[in-house]
Amino acid sequence: MAGLLDLEKHYAFYGAYHGNPVNVLIHVLFVWPIFFSALLLFYFTPPFFHVAKPLGLPLVFNFGSVVAAFYALFYLLLERKAGSLAALLCILCWVGSSILGSHLGFSLGWKLGLVVQLFCWTGQFIGHGVFEGRAPAILDNLFQALVTGPLFVLLEVLDRFFGYEPYPGFLARVNARIEAERKEWQASKRNKSS
Repeated sequence: MAGLLDLEKHYAFYGAYHGNPVNVLIHVLFVWPIFFSALLLFYFTPPFFHVAKPLGLPLVFNFGSVVAAFYALFYLLLERKAGSLAALLCILCWVGSSILGSHLGFSLGWKLGLVVQLFCWTGQFIGHGVFEGRAPAILDNLFQALVTGPLFVLLEVLDRFFGYEPYPGFLARVNARIEAERKEWQASKRNKSS
């Protein structure tokens, strides 16, 4: 369990695939919309049970609510302060996607969700191929790429604009791990080409 909640390990893995500033910006702009639009698509899954509209909102307790709760809980366990903000964003994305899904209806909601998914994923693959020069993390670690990405782009924004780090020395230790991972990747790339 400790390895699953090792913030330094996860963040270093993410950082090793996201060093180019343009690629990082693309991820900052597109990762949370991917999460939101996935919840919009999940809004249309069957409910586990029917309840009156909580707080008068069109909230459905289905696969989307489970995904949002899982992400929120995982972020809280992974990092307390930024994880709390990320958990709040997950719940707000669930509420917002539920409201949007109820207003758009199935046909238009699915179309919008798929367009956002395709646009944002394409942007990320372009970011990796054109700017990063490295295949995306999703090809090496599906869980890390799909689950921890939203928290890590939030951590990047908090660090960049507010100087936030989860605890003193976190960024120095993570940057050392990132550098080691990048050197290992470059060495394996050279070995494959020779």
